[in-house]
Amino acid sequence: MKILKRTALYALLSAATLFVFGCDRQRDEKQPVELQETSMLTVRVAQPEVQEWPESINVNGAIRPWQEIVVSPETDGLRVEQLAVEVGDEVKRGGLLVKFADDIPRAELRKNQALVAQSRANLELARANYRRAQETAHSGSVSSQQVEEYRITQATAEASLGSALADLDSSKVKLSQTRILATDDARIASKSGTLGEVAASGSELYRMIRDDKLEWRAEVDARQLGSIEEGQEAHVQLPDGRTIDGEVRKVGSIIDADTGRAIVYVSIPEKASARSGMFAAGRIELGVRPALTLPQSAVSLRDGKAYVWLVGDAQRVASRLVSTGRRMDDRVEVTAGLFAGERVVSAGGAFLAEGAKVDISTVGEPTPGMLP
Repeated sequence: MKILKRTALYALLSAATLFVFGCDRQRDEKQPVELQETSMLTVRVAQPEVQEWPESINVNGAIRPWQEIVVSPETDGLRVEQLAVEVGDEVKRGGLLVKFADDIPRAELRKNQALVAQSRANLELARANYRRAQETAHSGSVSSQQVEEYRITQATAEASLGSALADLDSSKVKLSQTRILATDDARIASKSGTLGEVAASGSELYRMIRDDKLEWRAEVDARQLGSIEEGQEAHVQLPDGRTIDGEVRKVGSIIDADTGRAIVYVSIPEKASARSGMFAAGRIELGVRPALTLPQSAVSLRDGKAYVWLVGDAQRVASRLVSTGRRMDDRVEVTAGLFAGERVVSAGGAFLAEGAKVDISTVGEPTPGMLP
C-alpha cells in the first residue's frame, strides 16, 4: 500500500515538472515574435510632388572659329618680302598682312605706261591723216580707197590704245597685289608663309578668325534634334572647369550618316577663355516641363537599378523598381514606376526588408528608433 502511494506521488511530481517546462518553452517560442512586433522601425514617408523643372540635354562638341579667313596671294611668282603679323595678333580691316617684292610689277607698270603713250600718239596721227584725207577727197587728189585705208588705220589705232590701257590696268592691279591687306577685323590663328619664298597663287600664308569670334559645335543625337531651336540658352564647360554661357545660333540640317549626329552651332561670347580646337562638354536648355519628384534619399540603388520602398495600408513596406531622370538640388525625377499619391519611405530604405512593418513618424525631426 505504501509502495502505491509513493508511486502516485512520483507520477504527480513528474507531471508537474513537465507542465512547468512546457509552459516555459512556449513562452520562449513566443518571445521573438513579441520582440519583433515591439521593435518596428520608425520612418518618415513622402509623397511624389509635381514640380516645374527646366529640361536640358547634355552634349559634347568642339570649339571652332565662327568664320575663317584664308590669306593667300592672287598672283604667281612673287617673292615674300615681309610677313607683318604673327600668330595671336589682332588685326584691323585694311591693316598690312603680307608684302611681296614689287620690282617686277613696277617695271611692267612703266612698260605699259609707255605703250599707252605710244598708242595715244599713233591714234592722234591716224586721226589727223584720216581728217586730211576727208578734206582733200572732194578735189580728187585722194581716192576713196585711200580715204577708207586712213579710216581703218584710225580704228586700228583706237583698238591698240584700248588694249594698252587694259594692260596698264592689269599691271596696276598686279602691283596692288604685292600688298595683302586684312579684309576684316580678325585674329591670326595660324601662319604658313615663309620669308623669301616665291608663293604660288592660292597658297595659304595665314589663317585668321573673323572678328575673333568662336562657336561651340555641339554634336546632337538625331532623336534630340527636334527639340532644339535657335535662340535657346547653352552652357559650355571648358577643360579648365570654367563655364561660359552661349546661345544656339543655328541648327544643322544634315545628319552624318556615320555617326547619326547633327551639328548645333552655339555662339559664345567674345573675349571668353575658350580657344579654337578645345573639346568641351555642355548642355542646351530646352525649356520647362512638369516632373514627378521625390527626395533623393527615397531612392535606393541595387545592382545598378533604382528602387523605392512603398508603404501599404497595413504599414508594411514593399520595394518597387522605378526609372529616374533629371536631378535638381536634393530631389530626383521619377519617370516611370510611381504614381502621385503613393507613400514612399523618404530615408533609410537600405535597412528595410520586404514586408517589414514600420511605424510612420508624424514629427518633423527624427525620433528615437527612427532610421537615419
